[in-house]
Amino acid sequence: MPAALGGRLTGARAERAARSPQFRDGTFHNRASTRTMVGDTGRNLLWELLFGKQRRRPASAVPLLRPHAEPAVADTHPELNVVWYGHASALIEIEGHRVLIDPVWSDRCSPSALLGPRRLHEPPVRLDELPPVDAILISHDHYDHLDMATVQGLLTGQSAPFLVPLGVGAHLDRWGVPAERIIELDWAESHQVGGLEITATAAQHFSGRGLRRDGTLWSSWVVAGSRRKVFYTGDSGYFDGYAEIGAEHGPFDVTLMQIGAYDRAWPSIHMFPEEAVAAHLDLRGGLFIPVHWATFNLALHDWAEPVDRLWAEAKARDVRLAVPRPGERVVVDDPAAVDGWWQAVA
Repeated sequence: MPAALGGRLTGARAERAARSPQFRDGTFHNRASTRTMVGDTGRNLLWELLFGKQRRRPASAVPLLRPHAEPAVADTHPELNVVWYGHASALIEIEGHRVLIDPVWSDRCSPSALLGPRRLHEPPVRLDELPPVDAILISHDHYDHLDMATVQGLLTGQSAPFLVPLGVGAHLDRWGVPAERIIELDWAESHQVGGLEITATAAQHFSGRGLRRDGTLWSSWVVAGSRRKVFYTGDSGYFDGYAEIGAEHGPFDVTLMQIGAYDRAWPSIHMFPEEAVAAHLDLRGGLFIPVHWATFNLALHDWAEPVDRLWAEAKARDVRLAVPRPGERVVVDDPAAVDGWWQAVA
């Protein structure tokens, strides 16, 4: 089996997965049914993919920014920043710590270097230019969130642990990540990293890197310092779990919310932009930063449609919004005004 497909759950890892409340009949499950409707929509998705009128690529280059030198701050400093690198990859700078989420630096989100969705823009920095990080969070094992080449690149350039949902450690283990750097968590389990408490929380999605589906868990994440809190959705449909997470862990200074790759054929596993705003309000979020758009074509909508819809909905519901360019650092307490930069390259 090609290494990029990852590993299989065996031994103690498989036994632990079997004890999870989310695991039954050999796979992990969402709380509610999430049946997709690709075969029931009455629309030929392949035809739309090949001949549809959607503007699935920008007309000109997506503007990239190289982040300024990372701030040198004490652990007690209240500043909270987010650097978005594209798609779901981002760096959270919180109380003197750095947390990297879902890093994907490869040209394609695929097990192949020749086939699969290709980037619409280059990463704004090289992987070896990242500052030292304290933790690396993975939301689930899909190729646009977990990339073998990126993980292996982080083995030499970083020493931080990988915090992953149950079962995902099997992939990391196959790719050479030392056991002491793999922390697997079920929903509602936490791990301390320096002065941070990082908690795996529920999401409504699925997993799989080959023909087998749902053999590993998926999650959202809460990153909490002594004074600041961040929420990251991972990939998820809209569900009542957001209100529960908001009640237990909120309010959040900032939320990083998935807004792209939606379709009426799979409405329960990816949020539409309007649902992402509703989820942000359920979570008791402060600043909204959209992720999971502008980097890989994973659905049939226009490449910039997610953020156009988000902008309108956030304005209608009085939600604070920041839409960074790839590589741009957002200062959560004083974000730049939304300037519609994507409309200039659409």
